Amino acid sequence: MRSQQMEMAQAIADTIAKYQILVAEAGTGTGKTLAYLVPALLAGGKVIISTGTKTLQDQLFKRDIPNVRAALKVPVTVALLKGRANYICHYHLERSLQNTHLSFINRDEIQYLQQIERYASISKNGDKSGLSEVPENAAIWQQVTSTRDSCLGSECPSFKKCFVMEARKQALLADVVVVNHHLFFADVMLRDEGLSELLPACNTVIFDEAHQLPETASLFFGESISTGQLLDLVRDAKVEAIQAAGDFVQLPDAIAAMEKAARDLRLTVAEDNTRLSLALIRQNPNFNDALDNLLKKLSTLTALLQSQAERSEGLGNCWQRASSHLHLMQRWRDETEMKDHVRWVEVYHQALQLNATPLSIAEIFQKQMITLPRAWIFTSATLSVKKDFTHYNAEMGLTTAQTACWESPFNFAEQALLYVPSGLPEPHHRGYTDHAVQAALPVLRASRGRAFFLCTSLRAMQRVYELLLAADEFDFPLLLQGQGSRSYMLERFRELDNAILIGSQSFWEGVDVRGEALSLVIIDKLPFAPPDDPVLSARIEKINGEGRNAFMEYQLPRAVINLKQGAGRLIRDEADRGVLMICDPRLTTKAYGKQIWQSLPPMKRTRELAEVENFFNTGYGK
Repeated sequence: MRSQQMEMAQAIADTIAKYQILVAEAGTGTGKTLAYLVPALLAGGKVIISTGTKTLQDQLFKRDIPNVRAALKVPVTVALLKGRANYICHYHLERSLQNTHLSFINRDEIQYLQQIERYASISKNGDKSGLSEVPENAAIWQQVTSTRDSCLGSECPSFKKCFVMEARKQALLADVVVVNHHLFFADVMLRDEGLSELLPACNTVIFDEAHQLPETASLFFGESISTGQLLDLVRDAKVEAIQAAGDFVQLPDAIAAMEKAARDLRLTVAEDNTRLSLALIRQNPNFNDALDNLLKKLSTLTALLQSQAERSEGLGNCWQRASSHLHLMQRWRDETEMKDHVRWVEVYHQALQLNATPLSIAEIFQKQMITLPRAWIFTSATLSVKKDFTHYNAEMGLTTAQTACWESPFNFAEQALLYVPSGLPEPHHRGYTDHAVQAALPVLRASRGRAFFLCTSLRAMQRVYELLLAADEFDFPLLLQGQGSRSYMLERFRELDNAILIGSQSFWEGVDVRGEALSLVIIDKLPFAPPDDPVLSARIEKINGEGRNAFMEYQLPRAVINLKQGAGRLIRDEADRGVLMICDPRLTTKAYGKQIWQSLPPMKRTRELAEVENFFNTGYGK
C-alpha cells in the first residue's frame, strides 16, 4: 500500500471507531477505494457505501469488495441495492403481456417483451442490467418496471415473488450494502427504496464520489411533478379502467381530458431542454391558463377514480397517485407553502416539470445525520479549493467534520503539462468557440488525435464537432457524445487509438482511459454554472443579500471542483503522460485565476505552443 493510502485508511478507521464525520479528498491514484474498504470491512458492523454511478456500484459489488474480502479473509456478506426502476415488476410485466394492443408496441418492442418475460422467469434478481439484449433506453422498460407511484405494495398479487422486495430483504441481512446517491436520497426523503429500514442498524455510511452530493441532495430535498408522471398515470388508468370498470363510461372521457390538458401544458413553451424561473414563466399567459385547466381536469379525474377505487388494487393505486399529483401541483402554485424554495420549470423534449428546490440543503441534511451515532465518510478526488473545504462543508451542513487531503502520488511535474493559449477573446465573445477550436487544432495535430475535447455546454460541443469536421487536412476519427451510450463511445475511443471524443457533462467525470489512447484533454472554458439557472441565481441572490460574496463563496469553488474533475481524466496511472489545455483566458487575466490553477495538480505550465509540440515529440504519447 502507498503511504497516502495507509494514512487515509488509518484516518477512516479512527473515524469509524469514534463515530465521527470525515471529509477526505484523495487525488487520482491514491487508491481511495481500498483505503475505505479495508477499515470498513475490518471494523465489523453494518456499512452502507453510496456511489455516484450505477457503473461504480456494480464495480464495487462484483470486483472490489470480493477482492478485499478474500484478501482479508473476513466473512462479510454483501448486497447490491438499486432503485426500483432497475428491477422487473411481475405485475406490470403481466399487464403488458395481456395488453399487446397498447400503442407502445411495435415489432422490436414485442421481441423485447418476450425476452424480458423469459429473463424474469429465470433471473434470481430481476435486475435489468443482466439483460443486455434489450437496450437500456428501450421504451418497453417503462411498461415492465414499477415506479414509487405505480407500485401496489403488499396489495400486489405478485408481492411474494417481487424482485424489489427480495433485493431489500438481502440488503437488510447483509453486512455491507452498496447503493448509489440517487437511491440514498430518494429513500431519505421518500422512505421508499428500502434504506429506511437499513439506516437504523447501520454503523458507517461512506459516500464515494461525494462531490456529487450537493446536486443530488438538492434534487431530492425538493419537490417536483412532471407531465410525464401524469401521462404515466393516464396510461395505467386506461388499462385499469378497461379491466376493472368497463361499465363506468365517465372514466375514459375524464382520462382523455386530463391527458390532453397535460400535453397542452407542455406545448405552452416552445423551447426544448431549458430551465425557466418562476418570474419568466409567469410572463407566459398561455402557461398560466393551461396550468389552471390541468388542475381542473386532474381534480375531476381524481374524484372519479376515488368513486371506483374499491373495484381493483390497480384503480385504488391510480386514485392515490392522482390525488398525490394534484396535491403537489397545488403546493407548487401556493406562495406561502414554498417560501424557502426556488420554484422553477424544466422543459424536456416531451415533458414539462414543475420544481421547487430548497435554497439551502445544509439544515435538511444535518437533520438526517443526527439521528443515531454513526460514522459518516465523504470522499472524492475533488472536494476542496487549494485544500480548503469551507465551501463543501458549508453547503452540506458538515459543521463538525474533520477534513483531510492526500495528494496524488503521480509525478505531475514530469508527466503533465498545463497549456493556456494566448490571444483568445473573453468567453462571452460571440465567436469564442471558433477561436478556441483554432487554438486547439495545432495541439490536436501534435498529439495525433488521442484527445478528449470537453465542453461546458451542448451548444459549444455541437459547434466544436462541426468545426473539426470541416477542418482542412484533419483526418482523425471524431466521436460525438450522444452517438451511442457512454460505455460504447469509450470502447470505440480506446479501439481507434487516435480518436477525438467531443463531450459535455457526461465525460467530465467517472471516465477512465489509461495509456496513450488519451494524451490530451482540452477544456473549452472554465465550468462556471450558467448564471441564468433559476436555482443558482436564487442562491446567489440569497448569499449576496446576507452581505456575503456569492462569487467567491459559491460560484468559484463550484467551478474549481468541476474543473478538477475534467482535468482528472488526463493522468490515470504512473506511466501516463499528457497535456491539459484550458482555452479560457480568465485563468491568467483575472485575480481569481491563480486560485484556480493552484487547485489543479502541480503540472508544469506554459503559454507556448512550441513547448506543447516539444512535449509530444520528446515522449511519444503519454
